[in-house]
Amino acid sequence: MREAEPWAFAEANRPAIDAHFASLLAEKPGLWNGRVLLLARHEVTDGVMRGAYKETDFASFMWWRDTGFPDPTMRNAFAMGALRGADGGFVLGRMAGWTANAGRIYFAAGTPDPEDVTATGVVDLDGSVMRELGEETGLGAADVTGAPGWHAVFIGARIALMRPLTARLHAEGLAERIRAHLAQEERPELDDVVIARGPGDLSEAMPSFIRAYLMAVWNGLTD
Repeated sequence: MREAEPWAFAEANRPAIDAHFASLLAEKPGLWNGRVLLLARHEVTDGVMRGAYKETDFASFMWWRDTGFPDPTMRNAFAMGALRGADGGFVLGRMAGWTANAGRIYFAAGTPDPEDVTATGVVDLDGSVMRELGEETGLGAADVTGAPGWHAVFIGARIALMRPLTARLHAEGLAERIRAHLAQEERPELDDVVIARGPGDLSEAMPSFIRAYLMAVWNGLTD
């Protein structure tokens, strides 16, 4: 769900937030200060996670992230499409240089935003995953089959909510198709595609939650 109350901590630190975002824009003018959702409260009961998001601006999120998550009540809970080829190889993307996470290797993902909120106030994370998958890779619902459940990776202030997606193509075919999509984009979010089949394919460019998830899958720790 989305809560109506504003994020008081961000409002109290607005001058610092504005100054920080101005410095980011000086380095990467393509950044856009849109609206995003951060998790204000959550609980996990019997394997089901429930919670509520607060809306804020991207500048506040970036300042909070870059200063070490100074409000401990909030979490960056985002949905990722854990894309896997029909042959079992995982397919990830490397973020382009103009993005806030340049060079990092992720599954298709994005911080939830108001577009993900339904008319009943529910935050549609499945819809968020599929939108990001389409924007970043050109793939759609007809190209993948989603698992019935999700996996959550809790690391500090981040909660990576993984939706396993299996494609009809093998990993190499997926990579080729995604690269063709990127070549047609005026300003793609990704600048390359990475295939991971085992621990030897892990990279420091992959955030800790990506590496933790992949190792859990390869070690048989997920359903």
